[in-house]
Amino acid sequence: MNCSLDKKIINCDVCVIGGGLSGSFAALEAARHGASVVLMQDRPMLGGNASSEIRMWVRGAKGKFDRESGLISELEERNIHGNPTLVHSLFDATLYGMLAENENITLYLNTSCLDAECDGGRITSVTGWQLTTYTYVTVKAQIFIDCSGDSILAPLVGAEYRHGREAREEYGESLGCDRADTRTMGMSVLLAARETDHPVSFTPPPFANVYPDDSCFASDVRERAHALVRDHKIGTSGTNLWWIELGGEGNSIRDVERIRGELLAAVYGVWDHIKNRGDHGMENWELEWVGFLPGKRESRRYVGDYVLTENDIRSGGRFEDEVAYGGWPMDDHNPYGMRKNDELSIPSVVVPVTEPYGIPLRCLYSKNIDNLMFAGRNISATHIALSSTRVMATCSLLGQAVGAAATLAVSYRVDPRNIAEDHTGEVQKILMDDGVFLPHIKREVTPLTKSARLNISDSEREVLLNGIERPRSESGENGILQSVGDSLCFEFDSPKKISALRLRFDPDFERFSISDNKKMRVFAMKLHEGKDFSPVRVAATIVRDFTVIADGVEVASIKGNFLSLVRLPLNVEARRICIRWDATNGAERVRIFSAELI
Repeated sequence: MNCSLDKKIINCDVCVIGGGLSGSFAALEAARHGASVVLMQDRPMLGGNASSEIRMWVRGAKGKFDRESGLISELEERNIHGNPTLVHSLFDATLYGMLAENENITLYLNTSCLDAECDGGRITSVTGWQLTTYTYVTVKAQIFIDCSGDSILAPLVGAEYRHGREAREEYGESLGCDRADTRTMGMSVLLAARETDHPVSFTPPPFANVYPDDSCFASDVRERAHALVRDHKIGTSGTNLWWIELGGEGNSIRDVERIRGELLAAVYGVWDHIKNRGDHGMENWELEWVGFLPGKRESRRYVGDYVLTENDIRSGGRFEDEVAYGGWPMDDHNPYGMRKNDELSIPSVVVPVTEPYGIPLRCLYSKNIDNLMFAGRNISATHIALSSTRVMATCSLLGQAVGAAATLAVSYRVDPRNIAEDHTGEVQKILMDDGVFLPHIKREVTPLTKSARLNISDSEREVLLNGIERPRSESGENGILQSVGDSLCFEFDSPKKISALRLRFDPDFERFSISDNKKMRVFAMKLHEGKDFSPVRVAATIVRDFTVIADGVEVASIKGNFLSLVRLPLNVEARRICIRWDATNGAERVRIFSAELI
């Protein structure tokens, strides 16, 4: 009898380990630019902490006009259009569809990376175990990108990494510890609840903790804490109970199964407290879902050619090789989580970030393994810097950045370090062309666009072509306004070959047209659903219908657009190109941040 299990060997340009938002976007960015990609993900769905089995909210830069763009905004816009009631499984499907529709991506879901081979400081292959098919999958690639969160390749290939908190003196970080230790931020499981029109009882499972009164959650160090108390006011725009957190004082990898059990006892105990122990006004709410997979905040962090620190964040992080940015506060969670609840054990110490800070490409590849890159909560950063960079919108930018850099590494047949040293400008151009905002880099429009005469004023022309595709203050500069029915025209002295049109519409940075619910205006994801929940809407400011006319002949007519970044193939030769704005998704006027001929 043959007892051997199936084995597959696959060759590709780029292999990505981990299918959270950072890994998904690393794979998608590389694939859209021509690389063949294998994505190995140990869960049955993509999305990581944002997926239906964890449901943590996507969060990022706090500044009003600093929200992340690129693939993360495309995902949100697609989800708003196709999933207005924010069904969690449809969010999974939206992300899955973005990758599955790309022929350059081969997905291996339910596949856990368990081995790797190296040769002279280079990874030659990784091997995973696919649970559903009982198959060993070996992937050989030029570039390997670890987006697993736990940096699974680090111990397998001998890559340098860190685990825990640095001493204050090592990097001169004012928020650092007196002494280095191995503690991390903890992990959480969430619950989802729904408001009904009738009383709903709740009987806790026997293993649930008992929290008799609100003093079980109180913390009174008001000037230092993000959560003055461990808030349990659940509602459509209420808390997601992020503070049900444990495990940072142990090992955030080895101890996960034990910690998961403790978290389940805590989360059911908190719901029992909300429902049965005190007057919380939750009589009509019912428990709809509890996660069984903890969402992690921190474990291993790789060491790259540069280590991002608190000082970089405070100073704005101006790097020549800037490929992403952050703007979430330095939000350092108590490693003991719920286990300690006294005046010195607040849930989290939060230090605001005053401006978006750049993150360099040198933080996204290994110091000692030549063809290893990484993105997500495992980048080359100190514990304090990680407390800001770890949130998912920032991780999405990091994933898109390594995907772009990996594509160039494949194209030039060099290692990531060579890309950082010699081709950073090309990485930045790819990212900005794909809609990513880099706060300290100005995007250059094409020479073809600059050579055209436009039917707008000189001041409007300057704004339209200035390379800044969003407001940078309340005055709302960097966009021009036109009316529905108006046309924006480009004219040349002689016919020009025009391959494509690139348009950047206003995604509604104010967010009021997207949702009536406060939480959904930050990012369109739902957890709890009260009676006040209303479906989200495509941003009113996005142009829905428009027509392209070349030398008086209609060459394209777009209906039902819901994306803020549109790239439309034209492949025409013409002296005059006009774009007529036929309808928005609700706004009275059309705001255009960029219009470009390619």
